[in-house]
Amino acid sequence: MLKGLGGLGDMGKMMKAAQEMKDKMEALQEELTTITVEGESGAGLVRATATAKGELTALSIDPSIFHKDEKEMVEDLILAAIKDAQSKAQDRTQAEMRKLTESMGLPADMKLPF
Repeated sequence: MLKGLGGLGDMGKMMKAAQEMKDKMEALQEELTTITVEGESGAGLVRATATAKGELTALSIDPSIFHKDEKEMVEDLILAAIKDAQSKAQDRTQAEMRKLTESMGLPADMKLPF
């Protein structure tokens, strides 16, 4: 195609691959806002739902845990459920990134910018 121009033909392929990667990364970023994960604590008494990007979207608390003298325990359960949801969101994001990098022929453990 570009004979006699040295590596410019390869440069064109690299630019096309870079644009393809950018497009796939943007699509994945959008998809991560729709994937949800759920964290819990207290054997399911408190549940937190978040997107794969880590944005908390819902919190469900079983009313049986509300006792005036156990306020700190309830707060701890809420925090634990939120942290669990955030951890699962991070794990899910990493799993989705691994799938993306593998589909592009890159090493699964390659760190991409996000």
